[in-house]
Amino acid sequence: MAEAHQAVAFQFTVTPDGIDLKLSHQALTQIYLSGLRSWKKRFIRLKNSVITGVYPASPSSWLFVVIAILATMYTRSDPSMGLIAKIQEHLPCVRGAHWLCCQTVVSAVVFSTLLWLSLILTMRLCLKQLLSYHGWMFEQHGKLSSTTKAWMALVRIFSGRQPLLYSYQGSLPNLPVPKVKDTIHRFLDSVRPLTDAHQFERMSTLAREFESGMGKRLQWYLKLKSLWAANYVSDWWEEYIYLRGRGPIMVNSNYYGMDFLYVTPTPIQAARAGNTIHACLLYRRKLNREELKPVSSFIPLCAAQCERMFNTSRIPGEETDTVQHWQDSEFVAVFHRGRYFRLWVYQAGRLLSPRELEHQVQRILDDPAAPAPGEERLGALTAGDRVPWAEARKTYFSSGPNKRSLDCIEKAAFFVTLDDEEQGMMGDDSGASLDRYAKSLLHGKCYDRWFDKSFSFVVYKNGKNGLNAEHSWADAPTVAHLWEYVLATDSFQLGYNTEGHCKGEVDPSLPRPQKLTWEFSPEQQVGRSLAVAQALADDIDFHVFSFRDFGKGRIKKCRISPDAFIQLTLQLAYYRERGMFCLTYEASMTRLFREGRTETVRSCSNESCAFVCALEEGECRRLLRAASERHQNLYRLAMTGGGIDRHLFCLYVVSKYLGLDSPFLKEVLSEPWRLSTSQTAVQQGELFDMVNHPEFISCGGGFGPVADDGYGVSYSLVGENMINFHISCKHSCPSTDAHEFGAQVRKALVDLLDLMYTEPTRTSTRTSTRTSRNYQHNPPAVKKDQ
Repeated sequence: MAEAHQAVAFQFTVTPDGIDLKLSHQALTQIYLSGLRSWKKRFIRLKNSVITGVYPASPSSWLFVVIAILATMYTRSDPSMGLIAKIQEHLPCVRGAHWLCCQTVVSAVVFSTLLWLSLILTMRLCLKQLLSYHGWMFEQHGKLSSTTKAWMALVRIFSGRQPLLYSYQGSLPNLPVPKVKDTIHRFLDSVRPLTDAHQFERMSTLAREFESGMGKRLQWYLKLKSLWAANYVSDWWEEYIYLRGRGPIMVNSNYYGMDFLYVTPTPIQAARAGNTIHACLLYRRKLNREELKPVSSFIPLCAAQCERMFNTSRIPGEETDTVQHWQDSEFVAVFHRGRYFRLWVYQAGRLLSPRELEHQVQRILDDPAAPAPGEERLGALTAGDRVPWAEARKTYFSSGPNKRSLDCIEKAAFFVTLDDEEQGMMGDDSGASLDRYAKSLLHGKCYDRWFDKSFSFVVYKNGKNGLNAEHSWADAPTVAHLWEYVLATDSFQLGYNTEGHCKGEVDPSLPRPQKLTWEFSPEQQVGRSLAVAQALADDIDFHVFSFRDFGKGRIKKCRISPDAFIQLTLQLAYYRERGMFCLTYEASMTRLFREGRTETVRSCSNESCAFVCALEEGECRRLLRAASERHQNLYRLAMTGGGIDRHLFCLYVVSKYLGLDSPFLKEVLSEPWRLSTSQTAVQQGELFDMVNHPEFISCGGGFGPVADDGYGVSYSLVGENMINFHISCKHSCPSTDAHEFGAQVRKALVDLLDLMYTEPTRTSTRTSTRTSRNYQHNPPAVKKDQ
């Protein structure tokens, strides 16, 4: 218990001569420095709150207004039109010319402050109205209207200078509630290609009855909530979609991110862990100080999801889980060979260097202690069903060493797994190795991850790494922003020495990482949870591949949206494999609005189905452009609050609160998403050098299938010449095969680009058997990890 000795600042002994007090100066110094760091953080937080609170103005502008008002009064003018005199009347009356002058100055300062606050409020309201304009999204690329140009100029004027991460939060508009009529119309339009005439007529009847009846009442409550809450969707979405789910979150909810595809910066596991942990803590420091630039998509996006990135854990409950966030944490939790450790990342208020972190991680790797009885597979509780985990937590982890150790894991900044396996693109069969790599990151052994933590790093024996993230607190782009920073900082800023170790020196006085202790564990509950999780993990089929024949560079030359191109590719691949179309989910963000999260783009449209059928029958590319433009319009509608599914979901929640039953909403929300898709976009391209270091390419990330008989597809367009795909499905479904679907995706990609480069008079565009040499792009000339 070395940490206990470090925590004791003084000891005393009662003797016949009195009390013998022994002070530990080293411990007192560490307490002082730790407290100093805490107060510095509080001061920074207070300062940033003031700066953000007055944005788009600045605190120094208050002094400018005060001086301007006093200077105007010096010229014997009254800029307040009598208000300063009114304020002076309410100040304490003291005789004397000196006090009269002071009263005048105080009145002027009060008036100046009120004027300054009024100007800030006016500017913020103007900026909020400006950010509510989304007409620019629907204009043709490269051709902006005069209205949009004027809008851009006004946004620059009212946006202020050098914004902090959360500066725009108070100026972002609220998510609008669409009209029920518009949502119903878009919904019927989305299901038209998926139903026959009889089914569509039946659904239209249910929709019209809902619109003219119950829908009006539910809409009224929803509008009332939108006036009161910052976002009428997000809190219900988090609670009912994520936290109230009673099934395993492993595979079903959590997702993963991969390391660089072609290179591993160091083969030393402890060194890679040291740099990864240090880079992540540097990101947390920037986050706490709000030094990160606000993420923008032409205009600023909501940054609320960043608030719970660190020091956060999902807490199981019998009916619903909760997300618990702590203000700060000075340690991380580490798992290795069935044992849990607490690794302190600060020493005397100072962040440990990468070399010191490597040293501490190596101590964990070299620790010969065996796991306590039941400790090795304890993490399986977080991988299984939620109710047994909640019951076990209440019974076995509410007091004593078990509670203290569980608190260390849940209150840690994040979780780190030191895996004994080697992963990555290795050996002769690189495709199979990537598939194993994906499955390892998604579920591992089902007990060597803590799936409740906001995110967990996995560092493998050969130096490869990756992450697994819990989904309820934030969406993938927020975690991807962190992951891009960690990968770039690890390789391009921190680096390694010639031997592969982290740079820097080691403080020999560092205390050893603390091995967590457990008195007993619920072995039966752990066994049952592990069985459930293992069955789920074994059922997952994964296929990960990089398509390098061409990328978004070629696609954009065809004047087609790369995302729309990929979505049409997936529609074509699914149709060729299954001979039918299906309800398709594409995630779109709504972070243009305050506390926005996601909306669904229903990618399977009348236009996309018409194009796929025409392509199979040998027609021209006109329908390809029509389908692409339709998809882009659907995506823009989803981003700007005109989506379908979140509105219907909230109407359904209101109906349940009111005890009403809607056959229409019940049927809509029970439809399976057999093709669930998401794009992982690169947000910080400036951190990577794709010209001089093209080998430093992340393979993106992925997730499990949403439907038992469907596919989960994640894709990322990296640089100009590469598209990465992560395809998942279940072995238990005889009609799905991740590798077969991947082959269809490859063929469809080639066929669609081939179509764009052929003459319009061509009559056959069946699956091409010709080589794609006209647009072949060679991958980076680097060796695969051995």
